[in-house]
Amino acid sequence: MKRFLRNLVLAIFAVLAIFAGVIYWQQHFAPAPPPPEPLTGQIDHILIEKSERRLTVFRQGEALRNYQISLGFEPVGDKFQEGDGKTPEGLFTINRRNPQSAYHLSLGIDYPQADDRARAREAGVSPGGDIFIHGQPNDRFGMTAIPWDWTAGCIAVSDPVIQELWRITPDGVTVEIRP
Repeated sequence: MKRFLRNLVLAIFAVLAIFAGVIYWQQHFAPAPPPPEPLTGQIDHILIEKSERRLTVFRQGEALRNYQISLGFEPVGDKFQEGDGKTPEGLFTINRRNPQSAYHLSLGIDYPQADDRARAREAGVSPGGDIFIHGQPNDRFGMTAIPWDWTAGCIAVSDPVIQELWRITPDGVTVEIRP
C-alpha cells in the first residue's frame, strides 16, 4: 500500500511538472499572434480602467482598441501625494509629449489639477506630478515588458502600444481614469 501511494504521489508530481512546463513554454516560446492592423486617424478619448488594467481608445464614442497596462506600485485608490505609488483618478487631458523620455515615448496628462493641489496643500504634502502614459524603460535589460504594477503612478504600456498611441493621440485628448 505504501508503495502504491508513493507511486501515485510521484505520478501526480510528474503530471503537474509537465503541465507547468507546457504553460511556461506557451508564455515564453510559443509564437505570438499576428499584431492587429495599425489604427489610422486620430482618437478623441482614452479610458483607463485601473481595476481591469485596461486602456481603451475611442473615436466619436466608438471603442477602437483595448490595451493591457501596468500602473503605479500601489494601484488601489486615487493619487494623494508624491511617492504614494498611486495612479490618479478623474478626468484629465493629454497636455505634453516627451520623445526623449526614459520610458521610450511618453504622453503627459495634466495632473495635478487645482483640486489635487488644494487637497495636498491642506495636508501639508506635495501632490506629485509628471504623470504619463508611457512605454517600457529604455534600460530594461532585455525584458520585453514588465508584467506587474511598477510605476510611480504613471500608466505603462508596451513599446509597440506607446508607438501607436503616440501616432494617433493629439494633444488635448481627454483621459478618463476610473478606479
